[in-house]
Amino acid sequence: MAFDITSLDLPIGDIIPQVKSQLNQSNTLLVNAPPGAGKSTILPLVLLEESFLKGKKIFMLEPRRLAAKSIAQRLAELLGENVGETVGYRIRFENKISAQTRLEVLTEGILTRMLHHDNALEEVGLVIFDEFHERNLHADLALALCRESQKILRPDLKIMVMSATLDMPELAAILKAPSIFSEGRSYPVHIINTEDYDPYFMPESVSKTVLLAADTHQGDILVFLPGQAEIKKTEAILKKKLPDFSIHPLYGLLSPLAQQQAITPNRKGKRKIVLATSIAETSLTIEGISVVVDSGFGRISKFNPKTGLSRLETVRISKDSADQRAGRAGRLGPGTCYRMWSKATQQKMDEFRVPEILEADLASLSLDLVQWGINEINEMDWLTPPPLGALAKAYDLLKQIHAIENGKITLHGKRIHQVPAHPRIAHMLVKAEELGNIALATDIAAILEERDPLGPESGVDINLRIEALRRARRENLSIKGINKLEKIAQQYRKQFQIPIDNGIVDPYETGLLIAFAFPERIASAKPGNNAQFQLANGKIAMMGHKDDLAHEPWLAVSHIDAREGIGKIFMASPINPKDLLPLVKENRIVRWDIKKGGMIAVKNLVIGGIILKSTPLENLSEKEKTEAICQGIKENGMQLLDFSEEVMQLIYRINSLRIWNPDQHWPDWSPESLLKNIHQWLLPYLVDIKKNEELKKLKLHEILMHTLDFEKQIALEEFAPDKIKVPSGSSIKISYQKDGAPPILSVRLQELFGMLETPKINHGKTALLLHLLSPGFKPVQVTTDLMSFWSTTYQEVKKELKRRYPKHSWPDNPFEAKAIRGVKKK
Repeated sequence: MAFDITSLDLPIGDIIPQVKSQLNQSNTLLVNAPPGAGKSTILPLVLLEESFLKGKKIFMLEPRRLAAKSIAQRLAELLGENVGETVGYRIRFENKISAQTRLEVLTEGILTRMLHHDNALEEVGLVIFDEFHERNLHADLALALCRESQKILRPDLKIMVMSATLDMPELAAILKAPSIFSEGRSYPVHIINTEDYDPYFMPESVSKTVLLAADTHQGDILVFLPGQAEIKKTEAILKKKLPDFSIHPLYGLLSPLAQQQAITPNRKGKRKIVLATSIAETSLTIEGISVVVDSGFGRISKFNPKTGLSRLETVRISKDSADQRAGRAGRLGPGTCYRMWSKATQQKMDEFRVPEILEADLASLSLDLVQWGINEINEMDWLTPPPLGALAKAYDLLKQIHAIENGKITLHGKRIHQVPAHPRIAHMLVKAEELGNIALATDIAAILEERDPLGPESGVDINLRIEALRRARRENLSIKGINKLEKIAQQYRKQFQIPIDNGIVDPYETGLLIAFAFPERIASAKPGNNAQFQLANGKIAMMGHKDDLAHEPWLAVSHIDAREGIGKIFMASPINPKDLLPLVKENRIVRWDIKKGGMIAVKNLVIGGIILKSTPLENLSEKEKTEAICQGIKENGMQLLDFSEEVMQLIYRINSLRIWNPDQHWPDWSPESLLKNIHQWLLPYLVDIKKNEELKKLKLHEILMHTLDFEKQIALEEFAPDKIKVPSGSSIKISYQKDGAPPILSVRLQELFGMLETPKINHGKTALLLHLLSPGFKPVQVTTDLMSFWSTTYQEVKKELKRRYPKHSWPDNPFEAKAIRGVKKK
């Protein structure tokens, strides 16, 4: 059925003809419309009957599950239908669609998964990326894959990117797509900046501002806070201070009923305060809001490639995010926004939020790309290319869990990819199915994905959480936090088609399954350090000394804080070391240890970075020894070798000639290049080297000179001599400079009497930079024009220095005077 836009008076109506026209002419379009303009609820409906769809579906992507369900509900209401008829939705573990569904609202990860099953999206005519400014990882990947499909398989596939705060000209240039702007009809929002506050006291500071806003303004209040912890503390304060208000939290882990209560008006007509995370910035319509209180902070997950771990960080929001939040106050009429930061802080805030692809764990993205068959990721149309360091870490993980081999996806990897979970968890589930303990794995997976239902006060042991989940199922208990776990575990049981298991848990089985998911977090107790553990990835982590697991010899760690220094273990399980035998590898190490001052040659039995047994290696070949020394020199050569002033001058001479005379083909002798190519010039001299001191004794000047053939040695002295003879008869060293800068000749001016021209080298093409010295070897003048010095500056220098050095020669005419080395003779 066609949707009648005239039934609603929304700003988006003004640009609908343009949108239709552009989508008929182009396969990609950008739409910029402010919050409340109707882009998410009107545009998809009016496009359903367009001829360019050719009877195909519309997919609309939303960054959040709550927004996807809420928008689908609103779209169905506008059509006078139920969700699942013309309009449906798909989110993780849940969907409501039917054979007649023509408009599907999806979360972005769902589309990525669907693209793998049908690269061409044969049933889809238009893909809409809504609220794209949030720059979620799945949105970036889904857009890149859709554009790949456009280029190769489906040139007729339409893509429409919608947002309120994107830098549209830049995005249009990257996508090479036209843009359409809707002016919107948002009401004015009065911005009130408070002073900056200490984030440690955020709940208290925010509560004070909310009390002020409640006393000063009418209408409901929307408060933005970073996360659940701050929301709960603020809620407790406000319930005491404002008993007549209806106060509701709003965050992703809430039950659907609690979320619905937060976004709809209070049935008893009470004024409402909604305490929300960034989930309320876009898409969701919270009725009745006229005041916004913005804490100025949000919480994001940042991945650290060095540790292989992600951690939640509380960060200052960007300006575009602040604008989105403020706009919530102007949906229904003039509103007010309290920004809890100063105007000076506002000037320092980033213009746009950082794309998630720059800070996220890229394991799932990497598996998606390998499954798609993409090896050269830089050839794809990325808005923001994924960082190479994080990608390398992701590929290392995929190799470790046997998902890829030689750049190709394995059969095990394909099985992992079919499971709607992070590759770590999917790997654990698939391995558990092979071992026959899949029921336990589904319970573990639910706990790994969700917030700890018991809290840190219950200790580190994850098995306590599994037992609580199973007890709740046995006794049919409804426990907050546990219910969410069971819902996820149930979906995994459905996927693997297995019944519930509420039996007694073997903690060693739990440990083995966690080790499959996090092989780098297998941990061995450090001897003599109670509650400290060495992880397989080389890190050290600890737990409370009184914890039940503090004295276990081996652990598999599932939750850990990736802090600097010693990390903190939040959840783990004991593991039987016998179960780790398949993970034990023999590691042969032959390397030069600069700290110990010599060769280390051992054979280790290891699990990751945990050494189980170490045995000395004997009878090493000369090749093994010299290779180890070469590698040590490559890494620490400036400390191990004697790069004396004489050696550095030789290096500078050669490099100067290479720069001055490129046609003569002088070698690149920068220290970096020499160390990189150590095999080419130093290898024969490394036989029988055993200590750091012996490396220091190597005569690098002679060794380097011997690498030059006879003609080059002659040319070196001819073009860039080590010394130059001056009129006094002295041979003075020339000081060559880095990067071919003019060489310096430091000489007492009495030794240059009678010399009229500045001395030159390099066959007269390069003048020396003269540092003229006093008889006491103090600099008097720096010049490249000796004639000018004699003619102009010398007389002044003479007046000043003759009194201090009366025994030295100070002739009136330096042009004809005799050069001398020391004092004048009587």
